[in-house]
Amino acid sequence: MGNFSTKIRVRLSDTDAAGILFFAHQFTLIHDAFEQFLTSIGFPIHNFFKKEVPFHPVIVHAEANYLAPITVGDLLTITLTIEKLGTTSLTIAYSLHNEETLVGRAKTVHVTIDKTSRQKTPLPSSFRQALNL
Repeated sequence: MGNFSTKIRVRLSDTDAAGILFFAHQFTLIHDAFEQFLTSIGFPIHNFFKKEVPFHPVIVHAEANYLAPITVGDLLTITLTIEKLGTTSLTIAYSLHNEETLVGRAKTVHVTIDKTSRQKTPLPSSFRQALNL
């Protein structure tokens, strides 16, 4: 399994009164990277809301470590790595860099659920193949 990297600029609305990234917005940034990743593998996020796609990759666990200040205008490189592919789940690790400095780490665990029953379901083979980059 390979890596996917993207660049995301920190907006004013991402920061707090001190001018640094509001802690919860690290999740916004990594989710933006996740959405870009999904598009790059042929599963754009909007397709999950169409009838033809019978599953959702819902987040069941998320964690983040804020390692250094992130400020308005910083252009972050967010690298996403598929750490684990299970039967019904995938674990993604994220690293956030501002130039050469590691400024954050995060992890999400997604479980695929059937859109109708809302029960977990195996990762569809087409999705699993796309995730193997």
